[in-house]
Amino acid sequence: QLQLVESGGGLVQPGGSLRLSCAASGFTLDYYHIGWFRQAPGKEREGVACISSSDGETYYADSVKGRVTISRDNAKNTVYLQMNSLKPEDTAVYYCAADNSPWVITIATMRFTYWGQGTQVTVSS
Repeated sequence: QLQLVESGGGLVQPGGSLRLSCAASGFTLDYYHIGWFRQAPGKEREGVACISSSDGETYYADSVKGRVTISRDNAKNTVYLQMNSLKPEDTAVYYCAADNSPWVITIATMRFTYWGQGTQVTVSS
């Protein structure tokens, strides 16, 4: 059974940092592009960052560029999202997702096949 499990969310003060993890089971992440998305109450889901399966090419939303880094550790079958200088507007449920369509299509459509259950990130003083 293909499964993605996010962890690492929590409550952090503005300016703080968190590292989210996305662990896969039932399949090998090496062959999949991985995306991190977030959804705040009353807002549409937003693509935050993506990393390709082959050469590690990355994409970042303008809202997080310079504050967020996506990386993958294929040996651990895990993808990470390092978030720094967090702001209250970063508060959301964060999801990871996997897909193995061609990278150019994945980035253009932001459509991913497999999804985790999400982890809550709250930025508040």
